[in-house]
Amino acid sequence: MSGTEEFQPIRRTEVCALGTARRIAAMLDLDPDRLREGDTLPRGWHFPMLAGETRRSELRGDGFPGLGVAIPDMGLSRLVLGGRRVTFLADIPIGAALQRTSKVASLTQKEATSGPMAFVTVEHSLAVAQNGAPAIVEEATYILLEAAASDRAKTVAAEVPDANIPGGDRNTIVIPDETLLFQYSALGFNSHKIHIDKAYARDVEGYPDLVVNGGLTTLLLSEFIRNDLKLMPRKLSVKHTAPLFCGNPITLTANHETAAWNLSAFAANGLRAAEMKLECQ
Repeated sequence: MSGTEEFQPIRRTEVCALGTARRIAAMLDLDPDRLREGDTLPRGWHFPMLAGETRRSELRGDGFPGLGVAIPDMGLSRLVLGGRRVTFLADIPIGAALQRTSKVASLTQKEATSGPMAFVTVEHSLAVAQNGAPAIVEEATYILLEAAASDRAKTVAAEVPDANIPGGDRNTIVIPDETLLFQYSALGFNSHKIHIDKAYARDVEGYPDLVVNGGLTTLLLSEFIRNDLKLMPRKLSVKHTAPLFCGNPITLTANHETAAWNLSAFAANGLRAAEMKLECQ
């Protein structure tokens, strides 16, 4: 099965609120009082404006509300973020009114050797209402899977530190804790239980701890780009290849090529968990 005919675009008026921008700054341990209305929103900080509005009674069983669009269950109870692509076409001023359009761009079900699965791509456009031109276009692809096998906890082991993590031209280490996961989830209105309910993450999905939000990983890489590399992103694409867990160090690396940067996020055990391709202005 594939197709999106039954899904209609959802249009909303959003505001790039000063209070929200200041809370993102506080979450990142930056001085929130340095932000003023009319300042340019740092690129990557737009995620709260894509938050879902799914009623609690209509949430998926795993608690995921969708981002701007409710994602159907289709009998597949597990959901992971496969990747995202973001194009920055213009800056968003803090305080500006925005027009958001969100839609299911593609939905494909397939039968894999591990069982049925589905791929759902949600596309968002954020336009500054004053001129109507898109400022940010983002596509997020989610992978829907069957319920975890009862012995999954034996296969998703806790991370064992590895000293042989590949280095890059630039490197940094971050350690996401429960507070950071909570604040990011709250700002994005993301109630996916693998990020906020340790018992669910462990006993239902078989993870050793809370899972770091894929969007949070993207934000941490974006902050690495902004603060360490001093670059202005124009396009970025992220592929998530393994989970990252709360309380474990994440090594962020960046390698410069002729026309782009390649960035990675490595788990403490040396496994590459995310890959980012970056084009700059």
